[in-house]
Amino acid sequence: MNTVGHEQPNCPVPPEQRPLQEYEQLLASWFFIWPSRGLSGLLRALATSWLILLPITCLVTSGSWVLRHEPIKLVAIGAVAAILLPMLLLARQWLGWSYVHKRLVSEAVEYEESGWYDGQVWEKPLAWRQQDLLVAQHQVKPVLERLRQSAAMGAALMGLGAGLCQAL
Repeated sequence: MNTVGHEQPNCPVPPEQRPLQEYEQLLASWFFIWPSRGLSGLLRALATSWLILLPITCLVTSGSWVLRHEPIKLVAIGAVAAILLPMLLLARQWLGWSYVHKRLVSEAVEYEESGWYDGQVWEKPLAWRQQDLLVAQHQVKPVLERLRQSAAMGAALMGLGAGLCQAL
C-alpha cells in the first residue's frame, strides 16, 4: 500500500502519525504481520510460542507435591498453562490492529505536534476518508476477525484442557 495519496502540502499530521502509515508500519513488523498472512500462519506462530513455553510450564508444575507422581496430569496442566502466552500475544495484536482500525475509520486524525501535551485534531479530506475506509474494511477487518477466531480457539482450548485436568 502506498501513502502517496496522503501527501498534501497543507496536512499538519506528521507522516508517522497518519493512519495509513500506521497500518503500513504494522505490516512491516515481524510480530504484527502474523494475522495478516492468514489464519494458518497465525496459528502456526501461536503454536510455536505454545511449544516454546510448554517445557517451562511443565517444569514449574513438576514442583507440585500433588502432581509429582502423576506425570499425565502434570503435562496436561503444563499444556493448559502454556496457552497463556499465545493468549497474551493475541491480546497485544488485537490492541495494535484495533487501534489502527479505529484511526482508519475515524473522520478526524488525532495527532501530536511535538509531544503528548500538544494534541491536535485534523479533519480528514474526503479522499483520505474513502481510502482509509477501504483499507479498514478490506485489509484490517479480516485481520481482526482472524484474531477473534484465534482467541476463541485459545479460550476453548483452555476450557477443554481445564476440564480434562479435572477429569484426570
